[in-house]
Amino acid sequence: MKKIFAVLLMAVMAIAALTGCGGSGGQKADAPKKEEAKKIVLGLDDNFPPMGFVDENNKIVGFDIDLATEAAKRIGGEVEFKPIDWASKEAELKSGRVDMLWNGLDITPKRKENILFSDPYMNNRFIIFRAAGKNEDIKDEASLAGKIVATQSGGGTIEDYLDGKPELTGKFKEFKKYQDYLSAFMDLENGRIDAVVCDEIIGRYYISKHPGKLEAVDVTVGPTAQFGVGFRKDDQALRDKVQKALDEMRKDGTMAKISEKWFAADITKLDKK
Repeated sequence: MKKIFAVLLMAVMAIAALTGCGGSGGQKADAPKKEEAKKIVLGLDDNFPPMGFVDENNKIVGFDIDLATEAAKRIGGEVEFKPIDWASKEAELKSGRVDMLWNGLDITPKRKENILFSDPYMNNRFIIFRAAGKNEDIKDEASLAGKIVATQSGGGTIEDYLDGKPELTGKFKEFKKYQDYLSAFMDLENGRIDAVVCDEIIGRYYISKHPGKLEAVDVTVGPTAQFGVGFRKDDQALRDKVQKALDEMRKDGTMAKISEKWFAADITKLDKK
């Protein structure tokens, strides 16, 4: 009996030891791995100062870059900035190669057919720029007649507006479309074209970096646009997270501070409709 009892006691102790290894008193089972923060790929035109561009240190910087970086922090994600062919932005988004379009993207009825937008976060109007001291007869849309006028291809609102006014563009000496505004401004400085019609923020930022080269004609051309962040139509969850972050940034003053950094003023206040 003693032998039997001893064997049973040893068996019970062995079972208890095994139970302890899997319980709170022994070695813990492997804890589930913490889910890694999702990398959000942001598509942009990296030659679009001051919204998003490559600086002298080969780093992508800009107003929208700062906004997106802050928003990503607030939603607990990591953002990757991916330069794309801006003219193919909708295809890049739909294919899943990028998760967001955030780079001075105009909200338009046509784009809403294929893109899910955030609420507008900034107004943007379009004006005319000319070389300093030249073509001073350019004062408004009508005075562009007989001039070589340029804008950006795939530029959205202003391109659509000008394309829809053949009675205006038909009077231009030539209507040129550039892949980016930087190239257009360089040709404007060098006298190859007479005027550039573009976003006020881009032109004024360029002027601030090239004083005495260009000047703005302070008259609005076409409708005032509004910028928004673009998402895939079925990605409501990401859209809502980013929207919440933008709302918080506007409320706590972060958005205004970022605007002051790039424009020396808060230009993120939305016009009342």
